[in-house]
Amino acid sequence: MTTMTTTLVVLIFAMLLDAVLGEPKWLWSRLPHPAVLMGRLVGALEARLNHGDRRKQNGIWAVVVLVLVGLCVGWALAAFGPVISCLVAAILIAQNSLCAHVMDVAKGLRSSLPDGRKAVSMIVSRDTDEMTGPQVARSAIESGAENFSDGVIAPVFWFLVGGLPGLIIYKLVNTADSMIGYRTERYEQFGWAAARLDDVLNVIPARLSSALIAMVTGHWREGDAVAKDAALHRSPNAGWPEAAMARAIGVALAGPRSYDGEMRPFPWVNAAGSKSSSARDVARSVTVLWTAWGAVVVLLVAFAALLSLG
Repeated sequence: MTTMTTTLVVLIFAMLLDAVLGEPKWLWSRLPHPAVLMGRLVGALEARLNHGDRRKQNGIWAVVVLVLVGLCVGWALAAFGPVISCLVAAILIAQNSLCAHVMDVAKGLRSSLPDGRKAVSMIVSRDTDEMTGPQVARSAIESGAENFSDGVIAPVFWFLVGGLPGLIIYKLVNTADSMIGYRTERYEQFGWAAARLDDVLNVIPARLSSALIAMVTGHWREGDAVAKDAALHRSPNAGWPEAAMARAIGVALAGPRSYDGEMRPFPWVNAAGSKSSSARDVARSVTVLWTAWGAVVVLLVAFAALLSLG
């Protein structure tokens, strides 16, 4: 079996393991989740280096440290063999938990608007206390589409490219971006390198995510429209899966929303779509995410079979 075939088989089983088990509460209530450990490392670097007149340079060095840590930890874990690599990859791929959290919003909305707001507050950073039902639904759909790229397709892609080291480096950088990659007085300089590297690492996965969503929903001919809407997004990558999902289920996404009490006039994605999203649309988006996930597994199995035949 070639190295690439082994990588594919490990990845396929990791995706299936994540889909079946998700995030076992009995385990992570007793042990710190790797994402928590990554967050602690980023926090320690920020506390140590984010001060003085050289914050941007210090931020670059912090990212260098994260990459080196990811490389060393990845190599060390991979040395234990494919079973350990499979388990670690399954932990760091988040399809099951992503879909569960998004589906919780649909269940919450079906119960009551306050329950929907509470559920969506667990997965978005925008203000949720005054959200209407359609705003709650849109927020959940957007979060699901964006995190399908960040939490599933990007880890799969970087595992294929760089094995366990590639996957862990990606997750460390992505964690850093989520913690310090903000344009605030505290983080704009120090978090610059993490944010820019995260943008680079997500260029291909974001577009792959968009293509997968379009492919499994029969909207693959709308690539030009998706690209035009993606360009409206404040992120160079997040707009791609969001724009594809908007067309896949016929809704308008993004639009005005509130952060820290301030309403921001973001443009609509797929402005011609319905602006009255509901719990049903949230559930439909989860179905799309699982279908796209299934397409990835099928493609990986087909690729592994071709390699084994060759």
